[in-house]
Amino acid sequence: MRFAEAFRFSIHALWANKVRTGLTALGLLIGNASVIWVVTISLTSGDLIRDIISGVGSNLVNAYFDAGNRDAASVAGDYVKIADVEAVKTQLGPQISAATGVMTEFAAILLDGKPRDVKVIGSDEEYATVRNLVMLAGRPLHHADVSSRQRVVLLTEYLAMKLHGSPQAATGQKLKLFGLEFTIIGAFKEKTDTFGLSELTRESVLIPVTVLRYFTPYERIDPMYVQARTLEHVESVTRQVRAILESRHRPGANFYAGNLKGILDAARNISLIGAVVLLLIAGIALLISGIGIMNIMLVTVTERTREIGIRMSVGATRRDIQRQFLLEAIVISLGGGLLGILFGVALPLSVPLFVDFQGIRISPWSIAAAFGVSLSVGLLFGFLPANRASKLNPTEALRYE
Repeated sequence: MRFAEAFRFSIHALWANKVRTGLTALGLLIGNASVIWVVTISLTSGDLIRDIISGVGSNLVNAYFDAGNRDAASVAGDYVKIADVEAVKTQLGPQISAATGVMTEFAAILLDGKPRDVKVIGSDEEYATVRNLVMLAGRPLHHADVSSRQRVVLLTEYLAMKLHGSPQAATGQKLKLFGLEFTIIGAFKEKTDTFGLSELTRESVLIPVTVLRYFTPYERIDPMYVQARTLEHVESVTRQVRAILESRHRPGANFYAGNLKGILDAARNISLIGAVVLLLIAGIALLISGIGIMNIMLVTVTERTREIGIRMSVGATRRDIQRQFLLEAIVISLGGGLLGILFGVALPLSVPLFVDFQGIRISPWSIAAAFGVSLSVGLLFGFLPANRASKLNPTEALRYE
């Protein structure tokens, strides 16, 4: 029997039992789609976690003096200073891409017709880069603003909306802080919202650190941010930042220096564990589908025993019989598998049509694996029924009722 003829017989036999064939293939459809979904979810969630963490500050090291329970006046000399930030820039040079310091104070402004305290952040021209700020209007701080102590201010998106209706309308307006008039040069937002867990809140303003220094009782950089040039430099830079701070202050001063690498590693491990669990579930679904194919094909062999006997009596060989039943199993598994691949790819690709998210990544390897699994299931679980059919005795098969 030619392959084409065997394939035609297989399609005819499957079409004669459309409902049973469809239900059998459904298991492969779900299993293959699950494999693609699992890999897609794993890759996309991993990318999303990395984007969120890097959005807070890519390759970021933060450092500050830990005063413990001591009052500020007694440890004023131990606080990180502006000069310490400059020393880190000078000594770490090629290992870092930026370093900046943050000072904070509170000042009252008129908001909704009432005085309200807002957080005033003092920093320099590298702050926007290190903290991944998104400029909504105007410009960020420049070196000239810091060096010449210009009375300029940037607003958060929330304050710009509350005070002037939009970031664009706020740019160029005046804002009174500490009894002085500042010019609003722009408005910004965080690339990744830290929900007030960093120094930035929705009611924050940013001015040059050299200006804010005149309105704080102590020079206190808390925290200092250092952006390592690459992820590989993060651990080394963290150690060196702490060593530089300790070398520039009295012995015994307790400085903290940390980074987000541990959080990123933990997130990766959680994502990996989740992917493994989901893949196991998908694997179980595929195994059950394969067993279903084998059971259906065994039932089919029993139902078609007389047909097998007739075909053998007119010249069909055992290999012909085996080939036909194996082809039927493969057609079911590949048909369900290909539909599963289409469904598995179509669903993630349709997500951006309903939500504003463009970061879904579908792995070509997951598609190839799903196709390979479909073919393997057909061969593996179709072999036993096909082998059983080929070993039937033609005479007994003809007498079968």
